[in-house]
Amino acid sequence: MLFQFVFQDFLDDRKFRNLSPVSITDYRNTFTQFHDFLRKNQIIDVEDITPVILRKYLIYCQEKLKNKPSSINHKIRNLKTLFNYLVKEEIINLKNNPCSQLDYLKEDVKIETFNDYHIRQMLNYCRRIKGREKTFYACRLYVMIIVFLGTGIRSGELCNLRWRDVDFVNSSMTVIGKVRKQRTISLVDRVRKELSDWRIFKDTKLKPQQPEDFVFSSSNGKKLSANALKCIFKRLKTIMNFRDVNITPHVFRHTFAKYYIVNGGDPFTLKTILGHSSLEMTLKYVRLFGSDVKEKNEKYNVINNMDLQI
Repeated sequence: MLFQFVFQDFLDDRKFRNLSPVSITDYRNTFTQFHDFLRKNQIIDVEDITPVILRKYLIYCQEKLKNKPSSINHKIRNLKTLFNYLVKEEIINLKNNPCSQLDYLKEDVKIETFNDYHIRQMLNYCRRIKGREKTFYACRLYVMIIVFLGTGIRSGELCNLRWRDVDFVNSSMTVIGKVRKQRTISLVDRVRKELSDWRIFKDTKLKPQQPEDFVFSSSNGKKLSANALKCIFKRLKTIMNFRDVNITPHVFRHTFAKYYIVNGGDPFTLKTILGHSSLEMTLKYVRLFGSDVKEKNEKYNVINNMDLQI
């Protein structure tokens, strides 16, 4: 069977299973690139794809496309999902699954996070611009940063957030995460207040906000695209000129997790807040920032702060 029809059949199945448009696009991008590689190597049939071909493709991604191990592992994960589907649908035999012995690459575990200095600099800059210009864009950026830092939500979750998802009475927010999984996040007073002020701003400067309106829309009320959000923070990165950390929505998410763990939060609750599918994803923060937890325990432990005769 031709690979181009196989991967389209897979995408149709994912759509039928009601996967999010972001997930569908991600699969399509991976398989389109892989399909281009196969055509250049004169491979058109799915049964001609062998473990050797897969390794050549991954080496191509590594050497020619300069993909990092994390990006390559993401492609491996998508390819494994595809070929497992082909086995399940009996399009190929289990013994002919080229991904069965394909291992993930070892990744250098490095998670970028902001420190107190970075956070103060960004918020102070946004506060000055907001106070001086009072423009839609300045106010929106300031509230975006507050929400990212105060909730740890993903960029897609922020773009999809509507006013009907924000419960000001109960100080909570409902988001739709990966694979359309819904979760409710508690809002601290500061985040709730900034969101309330932002709604009032939009009510008066744009138009009265309706429940179905996007919280962080464009100036004409349309939904922000993922690319538009990237551009917003790319511009902030240029302005701040931090030498030691990048500025992206996901760095805010990592920062939320770091401060949560360092300040004594437990990984089980953090898993729920972040919407992780497995505890292992959350425990990486504990492993990375565990030394900070140890230092805080030494500083604040009740035994160390009492004049006990031992």
